[in-house]
Amino acid sequence: MKLGISSFTYTWAVGVPGSIPANPLSAYGLIDRASEFSVSIVQIADNLPLERLPHFELNELKHYASGKGISLEMGGRGLIPAHAMECLEAAEVLGSPILRMVIDEPGYEPDMQTIISIIREVVPELKSRNIKLAIENHDRLKAREFERIINSVGSDMVGICLDSVNSMGAGEGFKTVSEILAPYTFNLHIKDFSIDRVPHKMGLLIEGRPAGKGMLNIPGLFRNIDQYSRCRSAILELWTPPEKSVEETIIKEEKWAEESIQYLKSLIL
Repeated sequence: MKLGISSFTYTWAVGVPGSIPANPLSAYGLIDRASEFSVSIVQIADNLPLERLPHFELNELKHYASGKGISLEMGGRGLIPAHAMECLEAAEVLGSPILRMVIDEPGYEPDMQTIISIIREVVPELKSRNIKLAIENHDRLKAREFERIINSVGSDMVGICLDSVNSMGAGEGFKTVSEILAPYTFNLHIKDFSIDRVPHKMGLLIEGRPAGKGMLNIPGLFRNIDQYSRCRSAILELWTPPEKSVEETIIKEEKWAEESIQYLKSLIL
């Protein structure tokens, strides 16, 4: 696996709805950050939707990344046939070997058969472009449902983007999720976390932490993923709890990114 960063490493710097910084971090800025960290991959996801850009701008971005020794990975959200094709075309222009895709988007939660049918329709396009589809485990579906999707499609071009926290939204712990989905994983999202009881004791709070500072067993996760020899990239993501201002939050996010990359390099590079 190669180590990389994402537009979700710098969620606050890119901009969160209702909290947009004065100078949002761009895709070019992400590439610069990766170069400074000496990591080789930048995954640009749906908070910086590249599929909206004309192809000449995507080509310019690819050329800029290549000049700094950085490979790009394409991410999208909303597994609607036309949109999936837009994302796939952008991935091809960028030279991305995978298309990481979140199935749902606001107002769109397709049932299992619809999901399977859409992916089957896309498989010939994946093969012709030699791009693998990495479906991210997200809040709504259980790990066994993602496994059913992969097995029902039955193509080696379709697998999983394994995220270390998302499935808690579906009521599943990561140990269970990773054991089920590791054999299908093309791309790994490393997102460390803590779980703490709230002060009044009636509930739990899940928050992000810098990699290596939370509850995620990252060395064990790498060992589990490596045994299947299918995952090409490990991408740092951060759930950085906000400070009083967006400016303070961005400073904190940058510090967490630096700490996390330093730790992950000790395990991967």
